[in-house]
Amino acid sequence: MEEQLSNPTGVWVRPENPCGTGVLVLAGSSGRVDADRSRLLASHGASAMSIQWFGGDGQQPGPWEVPLETFTAALDRLAGECDRLAVVGLSFGAEAALLTAAHDARVEAVVAFAPSPVVWAGVAPDGPDGQPRQTSHWTRHGIPLPFVAFLESWEPDTTPPAFRGLYEASLTADPEQAEAAAIPVERITGEVVLVGGEDDQVWPGANFARSIAARREAHGLATTVVTHPHAGHRTMLPGESAVGAGQAMARGGTPAADAELGALAWPHVSRALRLTTD
Repeated sequence: MEEQLSNPTGVWVRPENPCGTGVLVLAGSSGRVDADRSRLLASHGASAMSIQWFGGDGQQPGPWEVPLETFTAALDRLAGECDRLAVVGLSFGAEAALLTAAHDARVEAVVAFAPSPVVWAGVAPDGPDGQPRQTSHWTRHGIPLPFVAFLESWEPDTTPPAFRGLYEASLTADPEQAEAAAIPVERITGEVVLVGGEDDQVWPGANFARSIAARREAHGLATTVVTHPHAGHRTMLPGESAVGAGQAMARGGTPAADAELGALAWPHVSRALRLTTD
């Protein structure tokens, strides 16, 4: 059964044969409701909800200073019907998924596609003298979280722009800032699956996944990392189609490689979410 949600806008797909897992599905910088991935997961037993997390009524107009409570409130709804909770996210949505799991002990599994090890800046249009300002992607209890600022001197050299160089340069520019902005993934006690393409041109998703795994390993925690040498920013799971939403940018990969990465990741995703695979 598929229910259209409001406040926030979204979709909740309930399975015919529930496996007991409630999954919050978060898209990336497009801000869209990821109904297709929710339907896929529901077809394998998950109760899957995807919400619009910016740009809606009463929400931030863009991906900056978004309350993490947006996601915990969605988990509250899933918790009323499900035995265990999980969060699945892509890109900025993966950043949110890892943060939410780090601060909400109810989350027993995270699947992060093209994840980030740190909180990044969001660029708001309401700075001094009408100029853009950099602020945190996220707030918690109304307080912006520490973030890695973008190097304002950086300029793309491709059309459409590949932003990987911006993220790499910004992350290494100020090590103290980067450590302060690190997502405390060591607080996540459930299963963590990280999926990244080596040819990701938005940011170095595969390298970021390994960085997250290394931080968790230093705290004695296991992490599953799945990569593919030719895949880009958007992984296609078996049964999914390529997505064309979002701003114009180079994302890397090819449809074939992105689908191959999805096929490699699927058994690990299924295990972490306890899906039915028959």
